[in-house]
Amino acid sequence: MPITLEALPRRAPHRLEPMTSQENFYDSVGGEETFSLIVHRFYEQVRTDDILGPMYPPDDWEGAEKRLRMFLSQFWGGPKDYSEQRGHPRLRMRHANYPIGITAAERWLQLMNNALDSLDEGTLSDNQRTAIWDHMLRAADMLINANPDPHERG
Repeated sequence: MPITLEALPRRAPHRLEPMTSQENFYDSVGGEETFSLIVHRFYEQVRTDDILGPMYPPDDWEGAEKRLRMFLSQFWGGPKDYSEQRGHPRLRMRHANYPIGITAAERWLQLMNNALDSLDEGTLSDNQRTAIWDHMLRAADMLINANPDPHERG
């Protein structure tokens, strides 16, 4: 049965746990180690995916993984490596050459959900997991740029 945006898990609204003034979300979830694991597990699936896999140059898997890891790390309060190396994220512009319809967005979310669910239960609290998932939902929706959907199966 295909997964749709409506069928994907909608986690309860989140409240972030209190953090010290020296701690941010990135640090509170385990920093580089956690984001590296999420991104690596995501790309393990993408490499063999029939919809998302062909969107990536076959000789740049490590680069793709590094860019997403840097972006997510920076977004959640980690090092600013992404902006220092690549400038402003401009996600819609950077993805404009890839036809992303609802089917691709849903697949992206499915694989990202799998990656998040693969983490040990103690890695992320429910509130932290929900915060990350909410961001992924918004990002996937924002990147849809193709209508009609080029991957829709009739």
